[in-house]
Amino acid sequence: MSNLEDTAFEERLTFSTFGCDPFKADPRTPDREDADVTIRLEGAEGMDLRAPDGRKIKVWSFENKSVPDGQRRLTYPSAPIRVRQGQIVHTRLSTSKGPHTVHHHGIEPSTANDGVGHVSFEVGDSYTYQWQPSSPGTFFYHCHRNTVLHFELGMFGLLIVDPPSGPGSIYEGGPTYDVEQAWVADDMDPRFHAISNHDAGLCGLDVGLNRFEPKYFLLSGVFNNRTMTDSRTMVSAKLGQRILIRLLNASYSILRVALGCDAEWVACDGRNMGQDPWCDTVPIPAGTPFELTTAQRYDLILSPPARGTYPVRMEFRHWITGEIQDRGAGVVQTKVVVS
Repeated sequence: MSNLEDTAFEERLTFSTFGCDPFKADPRTPDREDADVTIRLEGAEGMDLRAPDGRKIKVWSFENKSVPDGQRRLTYPSAPIRVRQGQIVHTRLSTSKGPHTVHHHGIEPSTANDGVGHVSFEVGDSYTYQWQPSSPGTFFYHCHRNTVLHFELGMFGLLIVDPPSGPGSIYEGGPTYDVEQAWVADDMDPRFHAISNHDAGLCGLDVGLNRFEPKYFLLSGVFNNRTMTDSRTMVSAKLGQRILIRLLNASYSILRVALGCDAEWVACDGRNMGQDPWCDTVPIPAGTPFELTTAQRYDLILSPPARGTYPVRMEFRHWITGEIQDRGAGVVQTKVVVS
């Protein structure tokens, strides 16, 4: 990190530097190389979601500035990032509204490029994160400043790493697929979304972040009153096609999932099962529930045996009591339709 010495890293190190008061810095990227892919993110931009009961829920999002102006729009979750294994990637973060970071979750870059503010620095204006994915799979990215609050407010998105040959297989020589769908499960406590202070709850300040009481439940940005019909959540395929589901639990609940057709669990947390002799894929019979904790990702291959509609049920369960959240209302349902 020698080329960071002309930045705030020259300041005297104290305990608070890596606790309550991390560096706000905009250093040059250490050991910077030419990028194969450059992604420009702006954080954080605010938008409102309309809940089923009519309530407006404020969320924050990373805006992808790499997209042409006419195609650019804020989304919840934030827009996905998609690259290929082995590429050198630059994520250029600009922070017009307060310091933020980008942590590429599951990727293993250098400390300065890991986006964890309390062990390096928080981006005061702009910084280019450099990283190179060593394996394909399903990952995600998120802000790692005041993580509990910023993640809940929407500063996260899927990060998909394809094999060098591109989409169509899990990894080189691995399972193939014809249809792909991403499911991002999330729950919302409206109290968190009423907080406008980006620093709220840091360093012992009690703003209630120790209590999470979700009232709204979503799948891929869709509230659970519309998940049976929205194209972002339901899956359409033809008989004989293999379906890849990329499932991320972005909620603060235990996510219990049951599928209406048989599935094969082929990857977990960006690590491919069946690629190594000591780690095989796992069959999941239809109707058999399985669970994901916060931030877990499952990649599942579905091969429905006949035409028809196959139900999908997701239950958001309290991490201590195991009860379905919001007095049993914490359920999302969708479907896989095979024609």
